[in-house]
Amino acid sequence: MNATKTSHSRMRVTEVEEFLKNPPDGFSVEELSSGHRVHSDPEKSLVLIDDFNSCRREIVFLNSVGRKVQMQNLWEYTSMRKSLLSKRIYLLMSACEENFSVNDKKAANEARVLKQFVVSIDGNDPFIKWQMEKGLDWSISSVAGESYRVDIDLTEIMENWAVKNSSVITDKLTKVQPVWRDASFTLKYYSDALFDFAHWFGFSKRKFSLRLT
Repeated sequence: MNATKTSHSRMRVTEVEEFLKNPPDGFSVEELSSGHRVHSDPEKSLVLIDDFNSCRREIVFLNSVGRKVQMQNLWEYTSMRKSLLSKRIYLLMSACEENFSVNDKKAANEARVLKQFVVSIDGNDPFIKWQMEKGLDWSISSVAGESYRVDIDLTEIMENWAVKNSSVITDKLTKVQPVWRDASFTLKYYSDALFDFAHWFGFSKRKFSLRLT
């Protein structure tokens, strides 16, 4: 199955298996006995994917910085911001189905993974770039003297995509409204401020969402 594209390639959604078989430009896949190693060009792509398992095989994106990015100084923040606003950003997301049919409350709250997707958004797209700049500027008033955490959320984007691509997510005749796992990434900045009370008490957490239209 080919990747699905939305809004002039602002976003691409590709099943993990398809991504490994036919990696996009700038990526190559090395097959090992234990799984796959995925190579990418860090000059063109910003990969925010943690190691994971698919079909009992380990998948490692060698040049990934992980879904939760930690920064210790202004230079690291500036570098990450530049990458977010200029490169295609790659994330791993899981479409899940909540289990409401069991009596066990704990089991009912657990979501069954239907499919895993590699989702990419074009950080250099004018509309995405504008949202990212606006969200970062709103979230971070002063990165030099205060620690913070900001979550960039893509849940709404994936929910809208799922409505139009339900057959991609499940082969069932009945439509499933998936719950999206890991449909966000996180930036964490740690300052060297001696008394960082806002961070200690959780007051410096921020969140903003991205849209395609």
